[in-house]
Amino acid sequence: MLDLLIKNGLIFDGLGSAPIRGDIGIKNGNIVAISPALPDNAHKIVDASGLWVTPGFIDIHTHYDLELEIAPGLSESVRHGVTTVVIGNCSLSIAIGAPQMLADIFQRVETLSHQLIKKWLRKSISWQTPAEYLQHLQQLPLGANIAPMFGHSALRSHVMGLERSLTVQPSEIELKTMQKIAADALDAGFSGISIDMFPWHRMSGKWRGWTIPSQHAKLKEYAMLANLCRQRDLVFQVTPNLQQLTSFTDILRMGLGIGQKPLRMTILSALDAVHDRRLWRVFSPLLLIWNQILQGNVRFQTLTEPFTIYSDGSVTPLFEEFPTGAQLNSCQSRQERQQLWESPGFCHQFRQEWLNPRRKSFHRQLELMIIVRAPEPNWQGLSFAEIAYQRQQKPVDFFMQTLQKYDTDLRWVATGANDRLEPRLAMMQHPHILPGFTDAGAHVRNLGYYDGALSLLKQAIATNFLSPEAAIHRVTGEPAGWFRLDTGVLKIGAKADLILLNPQFLHQPISPQVEILDPILDGEPRMVKRGSDDIVEAVYLQGIQVVEKGQVSDRLGQEKLGNVLSPCFD
Repeated sequence: MLDLLIKNGLIFDGLGSAPIRGDIGIKNGNIVAISPALPDNAHKIVDASGLWVTPGFIDIHTHYDLELEIAPGLSESVRHGVTTVVIGNCSLSIAIGAPQMLADIFQRVETLSHQLIKKWLRKSISWQTPAEYLQHLQQLPLGANIAPMFGHSALRSHVMGLERSLTVQPSEIELKTMQKIAADALDAGFSGISIDMFPWHRMSGKWRGWTIPSQHAKLKEYAMLANLCRQRDLVFQVTPNLQQLTSFTDILRMGLGIGQKPLRMTILSALDAVHDRRLWRVFSPLLLIWNQILQGNVRFQTLTEPFTIYSDGSVTPLFEEFPTGAQLNSCQSRQERQQLWESPGFCHQFRQEWLNPRRKSFHRQLELMIIVRAPEPNWQGLSFAEIAYQRQQKPVDFFMQTLQKYDTDLRWVATGANDRLEPRLAMMQHPHILPGFTDAGAHVRNLGYYDGALSLLKQAIATNFLSPEAAIHRVTGEPAGWFRLDTGVLKIGAKADLILLNPQFLHQPISPQVEILDPILDGEPRMVKRGSDDIVEAVYLQGIQVVEKGQVSDRLGQEKLGNVLSPCFD
């Protein structure tokens, strides 16, 4: 007798095949039968008439490493149909290293309270090696499956010590030690290695304001790690320095496939940036040259919706790219920020840097920066520029005065990329650009893209830029195959991680981000997504229902339903 029988659903296998109507039989957590009709011989029968049955979605770029330690169910992603997440991105992982050091590396990137992160790490650090970390993960009551990347910042600071990892290059002995630990990590089952060159990612603690350890490495060190991945055909994830073209030269050199085995490299990120409307057109010819002429195996990542970031006064990742903004983010209190604004020359320097058109990743257009919440209620919904013109002030002067006066009592929002439909669809459709890059688990005060796969599917239905089976393939079987993960496909023998979707509600627009007070974060605010309740009828992990029309089961995070996924080889 089956444990679960799902009948009469339109089944999408995750491989891009045309869907078939039929039944799926599940026993002991696995799919044991797929047929146009199965006997009603099951402990539980679910009628999926009018519904789509798809594999669980895969989120290829998350920062759930810390959240797993206190809430391993990952309910914010699972409620939107995500059943597998890749962690350890952007060189950030807790696979190795001392708790305080890891806290200092994580806190500012994750935008969580320092004390909360320390509490998590003190509770959780019980491993000495990356292999022991994987064993630790396997013991957690995981909801979604976890595919861990091995983070370079954790590795570098562990081997060199935090201070040396930020100030000098490794000795030959240290480099060989890093090589040995990283090789052992890959052989133990990590999906690959992640490095980071992006200058917005900065330290907290004693070294606050410094960029994180991975960014201080040279090409020799990066290439050593890349070659470890190349030898094993595992993933090498890179976050480039958008302000330094030489970083792209180094990445291109590492990704060459001519005369050697191609490197399975994924890069952040392909976006239609507001500050440079021509940039998105570069990715297609670049990938053509890289993957066909230079014989690489490169995949960019893109966000499936507008890249909209919320900010609290001057406490925002958008300020990390220029010195005075980074100084404001380094302050630990409102009083410190006030003293900085009042210090000689600071306002003048801030104005100069804000207006400087060079090395700009965020557009800094005050007419596109909208006030969400402020002590002045009539400001809500207006841009800084609109209010400045009403007051007959220069927009940048009004902006600075408002930040100084109201600090984090002021909340504002801006969209920096992917706001235009046509470029967004072109990137989501490109065969060498993977839809993903949700950053789930990071920047929880600033963004919440937990439903990225559903956003892609909604746009496919609305525009027909992809067929439903092709869109589902892009966020299930395709990333699973490229990351070498045994998931994302509905077939006999596969783990029964699947979703029931109601296609009638896929005509809804992309869901807005909303703010909640999250009990997982001790009541701290968090940006999340809602609006999937009508679409996602049910989510099953190992054949056990954990979500029903927006209601998350108490079993999620209490029972072990997910696995740690190691790369699989044909």
